[in-house]
Amino acid sequence: MKTTFAAFILALTLTARAADVTVTLTDVHLCCQSCVKGVARAVADVAGLTAKADEDAGTVTLTGPDTATVQKGADALVAAGFFGKSSDAAIKINADTGAKNQTVSAIKIEGLHLCCGKCVKAVKAALDTVPGVTGNTAAKGAKSFEVTGNFNDKDVFDALQKAGLTGQEK
Repeated sequence: MKTTFAAFILALTLTARAADVTVTLTDVHLCCQSCVKGVARAVADVAGLTAKADEDAGTVTLTGPDTATVQKGADALVAAGFFGKSSDAAIKINADTGAKNQTVSAIKIEGLHLCCGKCVKAVKAALDTVPGVTGNTAAKGAKSFEVTGNFNDKDVFDALQKAGLTGQEK
């Protein structure tokens, strides 16, 4: 009887694990171990979620008991300033930045992950691709920074997201 019960519990455990939802986010900006740790901090409060960041591949793999948990993890990463492409259409990556798709002379960006000089370099390289951007104040550890010139605000966020980063226009 005890053997049958133990086998039943083992079968339930294996079934539960087989039902886990896993998604891989690709093209995420992960230039250093501080970025990897930033991913772990971002999802730490999502109960039942595990995250594995692969710095070399630029991927974050999220696994949870259900789609809702994995979606919370993806949302937490975006809120922490990371961005990527989802391998599962059921897991949506929120690309809403507050940009109004209009020409502006300056915007303030908050919430973008800037843990080190490589992050700042990636931001500056992304902004260099946006027509009309003439300057920015991105700096290591900054909670916000300004972009200046004569440019479309949405183009700025499109370039940042292409680089695996995101933030909010404030």
